[in-house]
Amino acid sequence: MADNLTNIAEYALEALEKAGAQKAACKVSRGRKDELNVEANEFSLLRTLFDDSITLRAIVDGKKGIAVVNKLDKDSINQAVADCVALASSSSPDEAEDIAPKVENKSFDSMCGSDMDGLFNRTKEFIVQTKDEFPKIILEGVSSEFNSFQHAYVNSNGAQFTNAAKYYDFNSMFTAKDGEAVSSFNYYGVRTQSLTTAFMDAGLQRSILADSVKSLKTRTVDGKFNGKVIIAPTCGDMVWDTLIQCFLGDYSMVSGSSRWKDALGSKVADPKLTFSASPLNPNIIGGERFTADGFVSSNFDFIKSGVLNSFGLSLYGANKTNNMRAMNTAFSNVEVSAGTTPLADMIKGIDKGVLLGRFSGAAPGPSGDISGVAKNSFLIENGQITDALGETMLSFNILDALMNISAISAERSIDGHSVLPWCCFDGITVSGK
Repeated sequence: MADNLTNIAEYALEALEKAGAQKAACKVSRGRKDELNVEANEFSLLRTLFDDSITLRAIVDGKKGIAVVNKLDKDSINQAVADCVALASSSSPDEAEDIAPKVENKSFDSMCGSDMDGLFNRTKEFIVQTKDEFPKIILEGVSSEFNSFQHAYVNSNGAQFTNAAKYYDFNSMFTAKDGEAVSSFNYYGVRTQSLTTAFMDAGLQRSILADSVKSLKTRTVDGKFNGKVIIAPTCGDMVWDTLIQCFLGDYSMVSGSSRWKDALGSKVADPKLTFSASPLNPNIIGGERFTADGFVSSNFDFIKSGVLNSFGLSLYGANKTNNMRAMNTAFSNVEVSAGTTPLADMIKGIDKGVLLGRFSGAAPGPSGDISGVAKNSFLIENGQITDALGETMLSFNILDALMNISAISAERSIDGHSVLPWCCFDGITVSGK
C-alpha cells in the first residue's frame, strides 16, 4: 500500500515540476476508520469511513501555492497540479518559503492487529461498568474506533518518507444526574494499540467519572483569594497548548507578538519544569514520524529545567525569524517531566486552593493574561479536597505563573496522546462569579 501511495506522490511531483514548479513537495494519505458509536447507553452506529487526500506544494520564483484534494485519480491530480502552480504564480514572493533537503529516506511503521469483536466487547464492558459503578452517570456519547493510515511524502530535493500506523481510539462524553441536579459535562479519550486493559481502567477515565458524580453538588467560593491551583493533566491544554499557540509557534513569532521572541536561552519558568514535544515517546501512540515540511521528526524540549530551549517553528517560521526550526511539529504530543512530589503530598501542602479539572476561557492576548471559569474542579482546604466548585473564576498571567510553580507531581497521566503530571501554580486569583 505504501509503495502505491509513493508512486502516486511521485507522479504528482513530476507533474508539478513539468508545470513550472522550481521546488515542489507532495504528501499522499490514505486512512480507514472502523467506528462504533453509543448514545444513551445503547449502540447506535457501526460504520467504516475511508479518507484519501493529496497535498501539493509548489514554489515558483519564491512564491508558494498549496492545493489539497481528496481524490487520487490522475485527472484529479492533474487539475490540482494546475491549480497549485497557478496559485503560486499569483501569490507574493517570500524568500522564507522552502522545502526540506534530502537527508536519508526512511519508512516508519507502528502497527497492531484489528480486533473489532474485542473492541465491541470492551465498549460494551465500559457501558456495563459505568452503569454498575456510577449509576448517576449519563453517557451522552461514546465512540470506539480502530484507525489505520498510510502516508507517503516526496519532494523535489529527493526526500522520501512513508509511514503506516494502526491503533484504537476510545472517547466518552458524559454528565452526572441525580433528580434535578445535573453536573457540568465532561469528556475523556485514550489511544492504545492493545485491548488488554479495560477502557474503565485506562488513563484517568474512572477518576473523572467519579469526579463528575461528586460535582452534582457544588459551592461557590466566597469572595476572592490569591492562592495555589493544581492543574490536572485533563486541563493541560489550558497551559501547554496556550504556550505553543500564543508564544512559541509560527504565528506569534513571525508576527512579533510573542513575549518570548528574544528569550531563547533565558529562564522563563521555574527550574522544575521541562516541557517537550515527544511524538517518539513509547507511551504516545501514532505520533508524528516526519513533518509536513519534509524533515524526520525527533523529540525536543521547548523548556528544559526552566530555560527556553526551542521555539515551535516550521521551516518557514524558522527562515522568517532567523531562528532554529523545531525538531517536530507534533505539538499535540507533549510531555512534561515528572516532579518529585506525590500528588497526595501536593494537596496536603495547600491551605486554600483549587484542583482544576477543566477550564473554560478565551486564549490570552500577547500579554499572557487569562481569565475563565473552573469546570469539573474542587476546592482544597487545609490540605484536603473538599467541595466541588461552581461559578468560580480564575485569573492569572500564564507567563508569570510558569515562574511560580510550587510543585510537579511524581505521578503522570498517560492517555496515548500526551504524558503529563499534575502541576501546582502559585499566585492564581480565585473568585466567586
